[in-house]
Amino acid sequence: FVFYKLSCCVFVSGLTSGLVPMYIGEIAPKAYRGALGTLHQLAIVIGILISQVIGLDFLLGNDDMWPLLLGLSGAPAVLQSLLLPLCPESPRYLYIKLGKEQEARKSLRRLKGEYVPTSDLEEMRREKEEAEKEAKVSILSLIRSTVYRQQLFVALMMHLSQQFSGINAIFYYSTAIFSRAGVSQPVYATIGVGVVNTIFTLVSVALVDKAGRRTLTLVGLGGMCCCAVAMTVGLRLQNEYAWMSYVSMTAIFLFVCFFEIGPGPIPWFIVAELFSQGPRPAAIALAGCCNWTSNFIVGMTFQYIEVFLGSYVFILFAGLLLVFTMFTYLRVPETKGKTFEEISAVFQKGRKKPLNSKDDTELEQLKTVTEA
Repeated sequence: FVFYKLSCCVFVSGLTSGLVPMYIGEIAPKAYRGALGTLHQLAIVIGILISQVIGLDFLLGNDDMWPLLLGLSGAPAVLQSLLLPLCPESPRYLYIKLGKEQEARKSLRRLKGEYVPTSDLEEMRREKEEAEKEAKVSILSLIRSTVYRQQLFVALMMHLSQQFSGINAIFYYSTAIFSRAGVSQPVYATIGVGVVNTIFTLVSVALVDKAGRRTLTLVGLGGMCCCAVAMTVGLRLQNEYAWMSYVSMTAIFLFVCFFEIGPGPIPWFIVAELFSQGPRPAAIALAGCCNWTSNFIVGMTFQYIEVFLGSYVFILFAGLLLVFTMFTYLRVPETKGKTFEEISAVFQKGRKKPLNSKDDTELEQLKTVTEA
């Protein structure tokens, strides 16, 4: 029963991690798309914090109460199921995919109140015209296509940077790390990490539509790289200098702060911004698969890497973070305040040559294969 329940939770988590950011990206006004997309991450970190608290030994994390703790995971699912009918269908889906303009108007009014939706519908009309020129892109055809290769590379790298930053190594093994740093009650320090996690996700909500996605990602990755170096120094010298344990703990908290400023929330919703309506579902599916696979790899291998590298384990993540920072600086465009058309145009300008007959031929082949 426990295995079945966990399997269902993992299955649904995989679906929602892709569908929710895509839905938010489609219904959100472009001026608030980043803030609303970051709320997805905020809900996740609040859930993590609540689970950490109620999982304490004197609450539900003991031999007698753990079945209740496991069962409580169904409560949010019931609440979400009851609230889901109150969520309007995505206007973009109604207009672009189904061609239902009146239903799209009604959905826009439910989301924004009484207003004249002419500008929004005009933007969707242009996107619909572009979508009609595209085939419905499957996952396999998206991987093979050269037309979307740049966007896909950026999307996958951003998700890799989130997981291979080392953040889940801290989340999964923070109690052990704090014990090594000399904390007498490491479980409470771990909960402190959860609190910091939540607070700085709120900071990201406030900043993401002002500072921009690219800027916050660069600041986050660069700050995490510095913190990983500081953690290494602290763990290496804590036996020689007692105060080095405070360096390690400070670095851990700052590491989490920088993560939630940018690399934590932004990859989840930026994929929906990078792709047009045709390839967007396939791109989000690939990015989500990449994210969860990387999560699994880090969770399963970190303890063995730690045994092998010892105090130098976070130097590995520092090196990866440096690579991801350079990649973001060189290849990731700013999407703040841009329509989906404008973002797509950025990548077309970045190609060595503009869309030509060869690219058009590829799109026609994709369309022919899809229709067949």
